[in-house]
Amino acid sequence: MPPSSNYSRGESMSACQTQHFGVIEYLPDQVVTFPVGLPAFEDERQFVLIEQSATIPVIFLQSLARPDLAFITLPMAVVEPSYRLSVSPEDLELLQLPPDIPATSPENVLCLAIVTVPEAGPPTANLMAPVVICRESRCAVQAIQSDSAYSHQHVLPATSPEERCS
Repeated sequence: MPPSSNYSRGESMSACQTQHFGVIEYLPDQVVTFPVGLPAFEDERQFVLIEQSATIPVIFLQSLARPDLAFITLPMAVVEPSYRLSVSPEDLELLQLPPDIPATSPENVLCLAIVTVPEAGPPTANLMAPVVICRESRCAVQAIQSDSAYSHQHVLPATSPEERCS
C-alpha cells in the first residue's frame, strides 16, 4: 500500500517508538485498523505496515500501542500464488468493503500470511487465517477459515544464506 499523498498537503505525521525499527513516522491514513483486534491480541487495534528494501517481500505489521509487537508477514501471492481467499460475511462487514466490490480482488484487498520463525525448523506461514486489509477503508481482519484445506503451518521454501542476506 503506497504512502499517502496527503503529506504534501501539510497533514502532520505521527511518530511511534518501536522495539525493532526505532522511531517510525506515519500519516494518519496509513494506519490499518482491526475493529476486533487479532486473535490473542484483541486489544491491539491499530498497526502500520513497514516495508524495508533489505527484506522485500516481507511486510512487518507493527502495533502502534505496543512497541514490542510486530508481526512478520508475506503477501499471500508470494507464499501461495494459487491461494483462494474466502471471507465470511461478518468479516466483509468489518472490512467496510462496499457490497458491489469483489472481496478477493488484489485491487481491493491486501492479503498477508503471518510468518512464524521457530528456533528449530523452517519458517512457516499461516494460510488458514490470513490478514485481509481493505485498501480503501484500511480496515483489517484476520480471516479465520476453519473449513479451509490450507494449513496454519505452511512450510516456506528454504533459501540459501546468500538469498537470505541479500
